[in-house]
Amino acid sequence: MTQVQVEQKSFQMPPQEGFSVAYFLTVADIDRSARFYETVFGGRILSRGDEKGAPGYIQIGNMWLLVNVGGGPTPDKPSVTLSVPPDPNSLSSFLNIRVADIQACYEQWRSRGAEFITEPKDKYGEIRCYIRDPDGYIIEVGQSKPGVLYG
Repeated sequence: MTQVQVEQKSFQMPPQEGFSVAYFLTVADIDRSARFYETVFGGRILSRGDEKGAPGYIQIGNMWLLVNVGGGPTPDKPSVTLSVPPDPNSLSSFLNIRVADIQACYEQWRSRGAEFITEPKDKYGEIRCYIRDPDGYIIEVGQSKPGVLYG
């Protein structure tokens, strides 16, 4: 089996100029989610949050993932309540990971505890499959076919 290498670069957060993008997930348990993203994807846990409500920060490849428990409205989002998905089969967004070798990632991440919905499937100009995280969110893993250009 090919060992999948994930290059961990140091991305500064917050940025010194311009902006950076991070993805926020509402989770039931910060430690459980942080361990999942660390174990399966080789993420680097930068923070596990705190008792005052700070989120956990995980660096995965070239992105930052913030994980925190849900909660009610706050002064800066007065009509918004955050919660984990009540139905893991009805979602409105998901993470998308692009890989060079989907079969190697499938085997390695499955051996690390990732629960795939299906094995990799041929779909349009790519091969893809999906993983469920501990809170039911899905993560698309895809490999572009040779010669397919995007944009």
